[in-house]
This record gives sequence, structure tokens and C-alpha cells, in this order.
Amino acid sequence: MAVFTPLQYDQVSDFLTRYSVGELTRLDEVASGTENSTFFVTTDRQAMVLTLFEQGDQQELPFFVELLDFLAVRELPIPGPIHDREGIALQRLADRPALLFPRLPGRHPDTATLAQCRAIGDTLGRMHDASRHFKGKRPNPRDLRWISATYPRVMGYLNAEDQALMRDEIDAYRSTLSLDAGLPQGALHGDLFRDNTLFEGDRLGGLIDFYNGCTGDLIFDLAIVINDWCSNDDGSLDEQRYDAIMKAYQEARPFEAAEHTHWPMMLRMTALRYWLSRLLVVYVDAPAHALTPKDPAQYRAILKSRSRMTPPPLV
Repeated sequence: MAVFTPLQYDQVSDFLTRYSVGELTRLDEVASGTENSTFFVTTDRQAMVLTLFEQGDQQELPFFVELLDFLAVRELPIPGPIHDREGIALQRLADRPALLFPRLPGRHPDTATLAQCRAIGDTLGRMHDASRHFKGKRPNPRDLRWISATYPRVMGYLNAEDQALMRDEIDAYRSTLSLDAGLPQGALHGDLFRDNTLFEGDRLGGLIDFYNGCTGDLIFDLAIVINDWCSNDDGSLDEQRYDAIMKAYQEARPFEAAEHTHWPMMLRMTALRYWLSRLLVVYVDAPAHALTPKDPAQYRAILKSRSRMTPPPLV
């Protein structure tokens, strides 16, 4: 269950009086997610999603509000938070920071179709093109600096082969992905897995859960998408899905020279980023709530596949 702070009907009904959204008619807990409490809220006017923030640095929440407000007005399928009658989005409820969003149509895709891949490539490309003009700043919390500082915490739980794999990969990143590599910068989603999208058939209803959002290398974001959306069970790339995303993306935002150079290494680094973060959850930093950790072996396989086989060049 992903509701860590239960809410009562009367609490939410009173909370909604701050907004011009109608009167509460239904309140449902959402049994998904890993960090925050989520509720479906229905009034006599509209359907919404209410999020209570349970973890993380709450001082960073204004950044996410600013980013979502920026993107929501740019004809992207991204829900901006609902503001109250005073123009304020970030609220408190049950002694937790709270945001209210319009509820988007659709469901998370299990295995993405080619049409869904084209849709996510186009949307991410347009989002990145717009986000280069976003003025907010939040350094990427899971970049090479985080990997370099964090990986020693899991080394004692790995066998000799996996220790060597991790060390060799990090050495390779350090020698090629310098902090001044000249890669285009902008605002990132930071965790755009399939379960952070909603589709009605092949139509993209929206991108959700921007709470790993940050600013940094745009192809870092794209590499996360490719590794999740285009990987076969053995970690290898599905070339049809890969081509669908990449062609749609570059039509919306053409790649620059530095991105051509560093793309293969970025795919490897983002694969290791998730291998490492999952290892941390399993062995070092157990989640605060009773949730089943995701399998680190999935991203180990993806990393090994990206290390063995160079992906097709950027077009």
C-alpha cells in the first residue's frame, strides 16, 4: 500500500474549500508509488489527484511547482498543480506538504507499442526543447558525482566480478564524461519510466511524478527512457522501439555534436545509476515503508548489454 498518511473524508472536504474545484463526492486511496501518499479526489466538477509528500527535502518542493507550472502552459501533456483562490499551489494537509493536480486519463503501459514509443519520444523532445529556457536550478542528484560518492557503500555486498564491473564502468565514465563535457542543459524529468506515463491506447495522456526533476544533461533524461522503454528481458536493445523513440525525439529537438560523442557512455552510466540505487535499497538503505524493492539484476543486465554493444549512432 502506498498511502502512509491516511486521510478522512471530512479532512479532504475541508481542504478543498481553499480551491474553486467543487464539493467532494469521493475519496480513494491509490495503492501505488514508493515515497508519497496519493489519493484520487472526485468533486461534483472534476477528478483530481492529491499528493502528500512523505520523504525527501521538502525545501525543494517549490522547484517542482515552478517547473510544472512552466511546462504545463507549453502545450505539453504535463499537469500543472492546481492553485488555490489565493494563487498558491503548495499547501499543507495532515502536517504534510500537499499538492492537488487534475487527474489525467489512461494507464501505465506494460510493454510499449511503437506508437507509444513515438509519442514519448516526441513529447520528451518537445519538453527538453522548452526546458532549456527554464530559469530554475536544481543540480542532478543522481549524476556521476553521486555515483562516485555512493558506490563504495555497496561494494562489500557484490562478488568479485560485479565489483570489477562497477569499478571499470565508473573509471570509464570519469575519463569521458567530465562535468564540462559541453552537453546541452535543461530541466529533466529524472525518472521517466513507463509507470510515470499514462496512455489511452496509443495516445499519451500525460507525464506524471516529476519529483526526481532537476536540471542537467538533456541526454541523461533520454538515456533513462531508452533503458526502460527499449530493453528486452536479457538487457539488450529492442531496435524497433529504440528507433521509434529516437527519430521522434530528434525531430522535436535535434542533437548537438557533444551528444553524438557521449551518447553510448550516457546509456551505460544511467544503467549503472539504477543498478546502484536498487542495490542500495536492497542492502543498505531499506525503504521507510514496507515495499518490495525492485530487482537490481535487471539493470546489471542492461549495463552489461550496453557495455558490450555500442548502440546505433544518433541521427
